[in-house]
Amino acid sequence: MGRYDDILNTHWPRPTSRPRMSIEDRAAQFAPFAALTGYDDVLTETARLTQHPVFLTEESLEELNRQLKLAAVKIDTQPEVTMTVFYEDARKEGGRFETVTGNLKKIDLYQGGLVMTDGREIPFFRICEFEVET
Repeated sequence: MGRYDDILNTHWPRPTSRPRMSIEDRAAQFAPFAALTGYDDVLTETARLTQHPVFLTEESLEELNRQLKLAAVKIDTQPEVTMTVFYEDARKEGGRFETVTGNLKKIDLYQGGLVMTDGREIPFFRICEFEVET
């Protein structure tokens, strides 16, 4: 005879004050929980990759200026331009490069940037590459 054989198959009375809990509700008591609130968000943010800005060489600056002058000559026709723009990340060091295509409305030398026909304003210092469609 085992140590607990006398209580192993004992029938326990059910309380009448409350109904029996469903199996799903009983299982939910033992479900995992997040002991550290926000930890998954921190891991996701840390794993998110950013890129570092590039520093333009003298030759690439000359090519950028040549393309901007070509765009200035064609500004009346609102030429289509394609450029690579660097946007800094608000939460961590670095940022991302984005290719922007659109029609150029204005070269704003006072503010130091380009104004596109859709209203976007792109500062000169963010532009890495620039090409005017011919």
